Amino acid sequence: MQAPAPLPQPLSVDALLHALQAEGYFADRRLATAVFLALRLQRPLLLEGEPGVGKTALAQALARVLARSLIRLQCYDGLEQREALYEWNYAAQLLHMRAAEGRGGADTAQLEREVYQERYLIRRPLLQALQAPAPGALLLIDEVDRADEPFEAFLLEYLGEYQVSIPELGTIRAQATPVTILTSNRTRDLHDAVKRRCLYLWLDYPERERELAIVRAQVPGASAALAAQVADFVARLRSQPFADAFQRVPGIAESVEWAKALVALDTLVVDPEVVRDTAGVLFKQREDVAALTQDMAAALLQPVEAV
Repeated sequence: MQAPAPLPQPLSVDALLHALQAEGYFADRRLATAVFLALRLQRPLLLEGEPGVGKTALAQALARVLARSLIRLQCYDGLEQREALYEWNYAAQLLHMRAAEGRGGADTAQLEREVYQERYLIRRPLLQALQAPAPGALLLIDEVDRADEPFEAFLLEYLGEYQVSIPELGTIRAQATPVTILTSNRTRDLHDAVKRRCLYLWLDYPERERELAIVRAQVPGASAALAAQVADFVARLRSQPFADAFQRVPGIAESVEWAKALVALDTLVVDPEVVRDTAGVLFKQREDVAALTQDMAAALLQPVEAV
């Protein structure tokens, strides 16, 4: 078995920063360094952070930068191995066995070998990533914290060795090393065995200037003044003591959607009434919408020195 093909990589962290920015993803240097090392060392990268901070969007942008197909495994409670790796095409296998019986004299061992061939294999995301041709795929294992602990244990062979074991076929190793990104919203702690096989980064909400750049890139219809008001308001909303009033503060996706909503409303200046009318774009919890009172909106819109 040949060794996995080497990864085509950006030459430096700065080159990666610029390449991601060209794809509309504004990473900070710490994140770009983590991604660069994951590429250079051929290690999976585990990104943890609050929902909406850009974990999934990073994988999408990186796939475009590297010109790799994006394969996404969305995790959920009760996710089974067969849904992540493979399952057999039982209908096709049954037709093959019936045809063999019709011919007569079918040897049982030979028939078993025939029905457990790769042509009857239905490939799921992990196997697709391992068997993707050069330069390989980018596998996004999204919200791995939503899966259960046995599924984490199942992932260890893939994460550590870029291979999986299929009882009927043996060990299948990567044809070209897949770039692998795992994301977690930290609804529960992941097992140390998973973390040891990955590089790790906690991804926080962006600072104001980076969020402003994201809003301006994603919402070109927003004026510079409106984009600045959005970035200022959301940054203030996430700061103390305001953040304590909410179950979940808005992420980057909500900032962008709010800017689009304000443009659609032909908003020139954000005022408390506009904030209250569009609170359902920023928040997805009834309690959070109720918590954003008009008085709070007014306080959030004041100049920093006036708060």
